[in-house]
Amino acid sequence: MEFTTQDKGLYTEVSANGRLNMVAAPKLREVIAGVVDAGGKRIVVNLTDTTFMDSSGLGALIGCLKLARQSGGDLRIAAVQPQVNMVLELTSMHRVLTPHSTPEEAFRND
Repeated sequence: MEFTTQDKGLYTEVSANGRLNMVAAPKLREVIAGVVDAGGKRIVVNLTDTTFMDSSGLGALIGCLKLARQSGGDLRIAAVQPQVNMVLELTSMHRVLTPHSTPEEAFRND
């Protein structure tokens, strides 16, 4: 899995490309920690190109959300694919990590 970050002005976008599983989860935590350490307060994880997520990936997203909030910021997810959305709904985590249609919409009303 590859991660790229881009400063979008109002937020930092982290794009995840591939399978968010037990192999990729630690790397996601590392990338988000780097954004937070650099002062990023608003983070959007763009899941457009994330074709699969398991419980390790979900745990990483929840851990990253906690990290962002502990630093006074927030983390949101966008462009969630069907398999990832199914995992979120089966675990009721869509209530905690509400999926947004696009990265641009994630912080639009804040």
